[in-house]
Amino acid sequence: MEWGFIFVAVGIAVAGYFIGDGLKNFKNPNAKNLLDSLDEEDEHELIKENDVHYFMGISKEDAKSLIQEHSDIPHIIIKGKVYYPKEKLRKWLLNLGE
Repeated sequence: MEWGFIFVAVGIAVAGYFIGDGLKNFKNPNAKNLLDSLDEEDEHELIKENDVHYFMGISKEDAKSLIQEHSDIPHIIIKGKVYYPKEKLRKWLLNLGE
């Protein structure tokens, strides 16, 4: 019974925090929220060459083929390793079919 009370108390405290935080910007619809800050983090995130196929949603072989066919794909090389800026890669993929 004691543990149940503790969980309820912690749940109420956490809910109060989130409600209070949400009310700070109640009359300011342009305020940044948690999702906006996650998007800003993606802007500077780098994807390793071995993991780029996960981001694109294709097989490793298809990703290698795509990278070889398109030399304009945004990438950087650090100490001989290839990285892809996540946000620039997203924009490049969206514009690829145009």
